[in-house]
Amino acid sequence: MDEKLKKLTPLQYEVTRNCGTEPPFKNEYWDNHRAGIYVDVISGEPLFLSSDKFDSGSGWPSFTRPVPGAKVQERRDVSLGMERTEVRSGSSDSHLGHVFPDGPGPGGLRYCVNSAALRFVALEDMEKEGYGQYIPQVKAASQGN
Repeated sequence: MDEKLKKLTPLQYEVTRNCGTEPPFKNEYWDNHRAGIYVDVISGEPLFLSSDKFDSGSGWPSFTRPVPGAKVQERRDVSLGMERTEVRSGSSDSHLGHVFPDGPGPGGLRYCVNSAALRFVALEDMEKEGYGQYIPQVKAASQGN
């Protein structure tokens, strides 16, 4: 894990290890509409599918749910004078962002995630990078749009 941490940019390190937050609308994936999968920037664990991404207007990538079976953990967060639910990657114990009860769909959740905690793998690269099992879900959603 130490070698992987050394490869992080200063912003990635600040977000994932120190619970930082990147600026809204000035981050890599807030406006990404390509089909693919979002994985933990440190461990490569699958976290979110493009088919579950939506435009929340917040300026950060937002998802309705994690990948089924993902080791996404939730923790109570009372920093900044408010109570929220922090979302962390179970495999790397990285801060991802927060989950809020104001999302669309039947679950009604909005996983608001920092781009700096993620790496996007495009649909055409998913098989060769080891995420082939998720291709049917991503393709089905992209064909429905």
